[in-house]
Amino acid sequence: MTRRSGSLGSRADDRILVLNAGSSTLKASLLRGQDMVALGATTLEWGGDSVERAPAVVAAILDDLGVADGSRLVGIGHRIVHGGPDFVVPTPVDAGVLARLQDVVALAPLHLPPALAVIEAVSRRLPAVRQMACFDTAFHARLPESARRYPVPAGWLDDFGIRRYGFHGLSVDWATGRAAELLGLPRGRARLVVAHLGAGSSVTAVDRGRSVDTSMGYTPLEGLMMATRSGSIDPGIVIALVRDGRRTLDEVDDDLLHRSGLLGVGGSGDMRTLVALARDGGADARLAIQMFVDRAAAAIAAAATRLPDLDAVVFTGGIGEGAATVRAAIVRRLGNLGIAPISARRRKGDVVLSASDARPAVICVEAREDLVIAEAVRLHARQSLGATTGQV
Repeated sequence: MTRRSGSLGSRADDRILVLNAGSSTLKASLLRGQDMVALGATTLEWGGDSVERAPAVVAAILDDLGVADGSRLVGIGHRIVHGGPDFVVPTPVDAGVLARLQDVVALAPLHLPPALAVIEAVSRRLPAVRQMACFDTAFHARLPESARRYPVPAGWLDDFGIRRYGFHGLSVDWATGRAAELLGLPRGRARLVVAHLGAGSSVTAVDRGRSVDTSMGYTPLEGLMMATRSGSIDPGIVIALVRDGRRTLDEVDDDLLHRSGLLGVGGSGDMRTLVALARDGGADARLAIQMFVDRAAAAIAAAATRLPDLDAVVFTGGIGEGAATVRAAIVRRLGNLGIAPISARRRKGDVVLSASDARPAVICVEAREDLVIAEAVRLHARQSLGATTGQV
């Protein structure tokens, strides 16, 4: 059989590349397709001109990871923040898919433009290698109607598609599986609240593997206080600012996305910086951390009410994994849920932070969206190979 580029062959060195395009960085992971062993990873910053710089950054990453000609690649998987109403499973990328994703750019303006620019840059450089789009919204596609709907006129849903989508689904998917393993439970039995806390933050209630509620909504702006995003605020504030002419709609949009959250209150969107400033007596930094803790704890408590029982609260994401003092402060606020305090000592890797017999448990899981994406690429490659050879 002639091996087609992008197909899963028998070579032990077949590789899968995962690209995660953010608003300020492009992260790349290279994994061995046979067993998902990590072969390399790199992150390049591209600042505010990500779309323009995408071709050069993609070229640098391919060169850096030794896959510039694509000959050893099973495929390339992309994290796509918003799939809109149409994309609820990993999807092979073609021109039609790209065109449909362009239609939902306004729903995730920080993330979709650079992600689509990266896909197009890869297509130009490696046209024979299959690409897969994997969607953060897909994990929440079966939200119950009570969680999916907003309490607004029915026409907003019917005519404009206004509904809750939810985000961080790839991270929640991974955290759900790992937390169940750490608890010694089948994935299909675990009832969890997953707190993905980082530059973007969200909380999801997971009932036996299914998302039943999540804090982010129509866009990634809703919900918790984040690095530079406000999270949920009174919508009347926006109406008042625009109606009175104090801010244009575009200015409000820019403020809520780029100058709010931890940055707006504490002067920095980096939790590590804020913790250091607070330790040195910075009042604004202390306030920003307290507000973040308050809102995260409230969201976790609210998510827990959507579950008939709670096996564990799972922390993941940059803050959830790395800011041990913030994580411990959030858990202290959850004592009325029967959750015992945890140590503020930093722990590495996937670990149960609470006592071994504690329920609900508290767990920390390293965010590994790349493994979820790589598995989707591998599965699709195998299916395609089976269809080509007549084997399934």
